[in-house]
Amino acid sequence: MVRVRLLQVESNASESVESRIKRVLEQLPEHAAATDFLVLPELWHVGAFDLAGARDNAQPLSSSLITELAAVAANAKIWLHGGSVAIRNEDGTTTNTSLVFNPAGELVGQYQKQHLFGFADGERTVMTAGNDVVVIDTPLGRTGLATCYDLRFPELFRSLTDKSAQTFLICAGWPTPRISHWDILAQARAIENQAYVVACNGRGAHAGVVLGGHSIVVNPRGEIIAHASESDEYLDAEIDIDLVDQWRSAFPVLADRRNL
Repeated sequence: MVRVRLLQVESNASESVESRIKRVLEQLPEHAAATDFLVLPELWHVGAFDLAGARDNAQPLSSSLITELAAVAANAKIWLHGGSVAIRNEDGTTTNTSLVFNPAGELVGQYQKQHLFGFADGERTVMTAGNDVVVIDTPLGRTGLATCYDLRFPELFRSLTDKSAQTFLICAGWPTPRISHWDILAQARAIENQAYVVACNGRGAHAGVVLGGHSIVVNPRGEIIAHASESDEYLDAEIDIDLVDQWRSAFPVLADRRNL
């Protein structure tokens, strides 16, 4: 069994970015000591809907925030999904980039969010979309990375499954008005791909939007094995990765896919 903890970081407009980063980094060692794999939400450092904040606080991979996240993983000897961070790339673009560190503190997974939310006036005014389908090896098996709005696009998750993903690891800043969609889509992605969904959402109010919490872990049979409320600080679950192959063998629906 692999213990996972999903930390529903609260990002409120009343707190500065600097104060939030300091607060969360100070809390992480305690959470890291209680789990094997710690997961943070999307753009927790600025708030997922604070586009101006993302633009103004974008930083390179060499920044102190990334270095300190790596140190948390190394010091606790755990796996850490640092959520996503607004990364300023060498070519001048800014991407909503998810970061995964191994127990040595090495950055072993980067995923640039492909589906940017907010239509013409949203994320794409600040961010550049990524193009890569990212699957890495972790204690959760072959682990596919996705971010928030990606959850609405099943073709991405099929592509992750085609790359042998057994677990989908998702960070998000999903708002309260559509939180029922979040719950349903997380189950759907697990059911149709016979994979675990480990999905961490944030909390708090910023840019006129309230985030909905409801972090969720769904097993390959589509059963919810852990589900947070809007107010919970964190969610714990245990993952039995062997269940993926067992269920895919017992109910081999993926073998019946057709190229239409």
